[in-house]
Amino acid sequence: MSDTSPRIRLDKWLWAARFMKTRALAADEIERHRVRVNGAACKPGKEVRLGDRVEWRPAGGPRRVVVVMGLGTTRGPAPVAQQLYAETPESLAERAAFAERRRLAPEPADSIEQGRPTKRDRRELADWNRWSASLDDVDGNPDP
Repeated sequence: MSDTSPRIRLDKWLWAARFMKTRALAADEIERHRVRVNGAACKPGKEVRLGDRVEWRPAGGPRRVVVVMGLGTTRGPAPVAQQLYAETPESLAERAAFAERRRLAPEPADSIEQGRPTKRDRRELADWNRWSASLDDVDGNPDP
């Protein structure tokens, strides 16, 4: 009983669908068990078929879940790559919520109270270092 449905390697499909910049990066993410097919961890050589459910969590981003709608072997323009998959409604909602949280988060630069010291500040620091007392001066003994 042989299955004749079309298939393609998972790392190649992730690259062709423009989820990963290179096949090597796709293979690395798969090897680290960050990508699952139909809920199971797999290897880069795993062959995906039409209708398979692929999920992963990009670095610093929300979990993505897509259903394989096409099997492209070459990396083409983004509109063509978008025809290779359909993102689930849950995944779309999670990405929208993540984008909203990120938009409303405080600006990291606002936590810096003081910026780079001015020339005047640097001179004051240099004067303070020049005239500060050392432990040798405290005991009252002149240099030997």
